[in-house]
Amino acid sequence: MPQGMHLEQEMTVNVEPELTLLFDGACPFCCREVSFLRAHDRHGRLNFVDIDSPDYEPEAFAGISYRQAMGRMHALRRNGEVVRDVAVFREAYQLVDWGWLYAPTAWPGVARVVDGVYKIWARLRLRLTGRESLDQLCRCRMKRL
Repeated sequence: MPQGMHLEQEMTVNVEPELTLLFDGACPFCCREVSFLRAHDRHGRLNFVDIDSPDYEPEAFAGISYRQAMGRMHALRRNGEVVRDVAVFREAYQLVDWGWLYAPTAWPGVARVVDGVYKIWARLRLRLTGRESLDQLCRCRMKRL
């Protein structure tokens, strides 16, 4: 092989992802996070479902309603188990080989603080991103569907 040329690494893609993340496709922060994870998911371990899409069907995702999914982060493992809040990010980043970034969020003491901060963020996310209240979004969704 000529000097400077490299063989491309073969990408292994799973038929069924290990983790399916439910995200708000109208949230700029959520979309940025999803873009990062997609770019680093070289093995097809993650799947992303936009809960803001009119096609979102709670029954297909452990019955997680639009309201529940908009209120906090949810993901489903391949076996159907539901993961919530910061644990979703820990698991997703681990699956794209960036687990070290979120690993400290599981440490005793740190976990309690991070979980508390996340709960505040989840409660304020819509307001901080200039969106309508969760109640208003749910009413609008019901009218659209």
